[in-house]
Amino acid sequence: MSYIGKWGFHSIGTLGEEAMEFLTAEEYLNSPMEYIDETDEEEVAHEMQERQKQIGSQIVVCEDGYMYMLSPLPENVSKEEIDKAVSAGIIKLYDGMITDEPMKWEERDGEFFCEFSFGEEGMSRCSDDDGNIMIMTTKYVKEN
Repeated sequence: MSYIGKWGFHSIGTLGEEAMEFLTAEEYLNSPMEYIDETDEEEVAHEMQERQKQIGSQIVVCEDGYMYMLSPLPENVSKEEIDKAVSAGIIKLYDGMITDEPMKWEERDGEFFCEFSFGEEGMSRCSDDDGNIMIMTTKYVKEN
């Protein structure tokens, strides 16, 4: 199997009673918001925006040994504002989505490894037993 290509959100892991449970996009959107005050409409709206952003996230794995983690553009921001933020170096775009610096990746014995820029040294295994890419608690499935 080739890891090169675009990968989309599959599910997100949460702590279940016995083990990690993976929620589909719909299940995640409808799951309890345990870490916020669900009576605060602003907090709930913000949490829903974050969840929508997470389920809209993608990964692009390139032949050159780099991968890009992508987030959707905010819905309430104009093209002019986005262009201005890109010109100022505030955000970077890749394939019409927000990205950070690319991360190195490699395949080892059929498994996907990548190098994170947030504190971990070296390469970490980021594939599950089914061949999906798993970053933190989010699973991605190959789209093409």
